[in-house]
Amino acid sequence: MSTPASRPGPRLNLRGAVDLSGLANRPQRPAAPATPPGGPSDGPGPATDQAADQPAAGGASVVLDVSDAEFASLVQLSAQVPVVVDLWATWCGPCKQLSPVLERLAEEYAGAFLLAKVDVDANPQIAAAFQVQSVPTVVAVLAGQPVPLFQGAYPEPQVRQVLEELLKVAAANGVTGRVPGVGAPGDDGEQAAPAEPPVPPLHAEAREAITRGDLDAAADAYRRALAEAPADAEAAIGLASIELRRRTRGTQAAQALAAADGAPGDVDAGLLAADHQVLAGDAEGAFGRLVALVRTTSGDDRDRVRARLVELFDVVGAEDPRVAAARRNLAAALY
Repeated sequence: MSTPASRPGPRLNLRGAVDLSGLANRPQRPAAPATPPGGPSDGPGPATDQAADQPAAGGASVVLDVSDAEFASLVQLSAQVPVVVDLWATWCGPCKQLSPVLERLAEEYAGAFLLAKVDVDANPQIAAAFQVQSVPTVVAVLAGQPVPLFQGAYPEPQVRQVLEELLKVAAANGVTGRVPGVGAPGDDGEQAAPAEPPVPPLHAEAREAITRGDLDAAADAYRRALAEAPADAEAAIGLASIELRRRTRGTQAAQALAAADGAPGDVDAGLLAADHQVLAGDAEGAFGRLVALVRTTSGDDRDRVRARLVELFDVVGAEDPRVAAARRNLAAALY
């Protein structure tokens, strides 16, 4: 494997071509810190700051060394919290630069994502699953699905930007939890974090369905939750996120964007392209595309575009400033 030079980070794309089902279905064992290849005499792996491997407050850790046998549990955990995977090798110089950056940021974000460190030489099945061609390679797993991030030793500001975009994509797909046992930023660590309320049964059913890739079953569970409690905002957002992924299932983002850009008045093409943009974290671009369609359509077509915009507002979140700006733009376009 080669170690390519750094280059501008790619835009996030949730619809990777990697199949993690084999890893997800492997027998599990509890994850534990791995011993560096060759034992202590070889020195540390890519991370020079070993403090990041120590448990965080409450006995949990936001950084783990992970092996082939342990990765299945992380695929399942990705239904609740983003898992960032640092694929490295002991002989890789750029890996020794990048891994400490990732570890510092994992500690700073305090459980917003879990950093899983994978030695590709010691764990060839994980490397093969992610189709690793060079190291360092950094990918993520959201709701059991791979998200390509970047290759090469990026400087910290670029890594931080990629992580921010990843968290936006995670929120758009309903993955908003924290690493179990890790308190939010600002906790003093003197008291255990309060236990999270139990997940309602239908919500748990939906999350399990998402983890195994069954979007139809997840949508059905959320619909039943809304039938029982129409004011269940979390179920409504979850259903909107699942419907977004169902609409884009079997389609490619690049092709959808090219089709919409080539035919600006095509409502169906514009709706699909906007869906892909939200999935990729480009909510601003998606909203702008649909507001432009509102301005150039009328009747049923305009109603369809307006309804999709409102649905995507729910997916991104009412508190997001991009939603507030898009609501103003939509009002101006309509009236």
